[in-house]
Amino acid sequence: MAGVNETVVREFVFLGFSSLAGLQQLLFVIFLLLYLFTLGTNATIISTIVLDRALHTPMYFFLAVLSCSETCYTFIIVPKMLVDLLTQKKSISFLGCAVQMFTFLFLGCSHSFLLAAMGYDRYVAICNPLRYTVLMGHVVCVRLVAVACVCGFTVSLVTTSLVFHLPFQSSNQLHHFFCDISPVLKLASQHSRLSQMVIFMLGVFVLVIPLLLILVSYICIISAILKFPSSVGRYKAFSTCASHLIVVTVHYGCASFIYLRPKSNYSSSQDTLISVSYTILTPLFNPMIYSLRNKEFKSALRRAMGQTSFPVN
Repeated sequence: MAGVNETVVREFVFLGFSSLAGLQQLLFVIFLLLYLFTLGTNATIISTIVLDRALHTPMYFFLAVLSCSETCYTFIIVPKMLVDLLTQKKSISFLGCAVQMFTFLFLGCSHSFLLAAMGYDRYVAICNPLRYTVLMGHVVCVRLVAVACVCGFTVSLVTTSLVFHLPFQSSNQLHHFFCDISPVLKLASQHSRLSQMVIFMLGVFVLVIPLLLILVSYICIISAILKFPSSVGRYKAFSTCASHLIVVTVHYGCASFIYLRPKSNYSSSQDTLISVSYTILTPLFNPMIYSLRNKEFKSALRRAMGQTSFPVN
């Protein structure tokens, strides 16, 4: 008879910003402006790369895919968060929560493998420049992106299935602003050690393996650069890798803190703060780091703006 009083959870209530009730309208304005700026920046990058034939290279192909991924990633989380900042009831259905988790995991995991593919692209460009066009042809680039998406899809599907097959019969109050793994798992009535272990191992697969591939690529890159006779050549080679290294550090640093630390160290307030950084700030800064400090891209952007302002008849 004890089970009669148990209520199956049909929706979750977000409490991520409940402690900042007096600041929610201000947060709405700030996050909305950052979101619109992110959308505008990514749209500019994608359109410039598509329009300018000089940017039809593997590096910019991956950058366009990265910008598209960042746009979709923020679209899954930020609009819902903005609505919740202005409403009293900040809820999401059980199915909606599962869909949100699957989609953001798919994009986030694909992002990790995409960064590894971009590291391989830099390795080939610096260590095998004469064979670069052969080793990094368009078909190869498309296949690398496809592999990243397949890996992301598989990991997100398995993880989401494991999480939402657990029984949720107690609290539905989610101490977060979107359906992330740890906050949702915390609400499960019971979960086996096996499911926790599988989810942790998937996190290792998504974060550690791509990071190791990137590290191997950069060990080879650095050893090759140090052999360059010209200091100018070394500087140019390092500068082409600097943007990628910054994005890799931010992405894997935030993700490892969230998903690879022991469950005993879980803190909802810390997770909310870090999650704001990689759902709002990182998608804003990544395109700027990659493109706006790049002379080649800025030249292409000026050409595209000139064609738009003064169309040739």
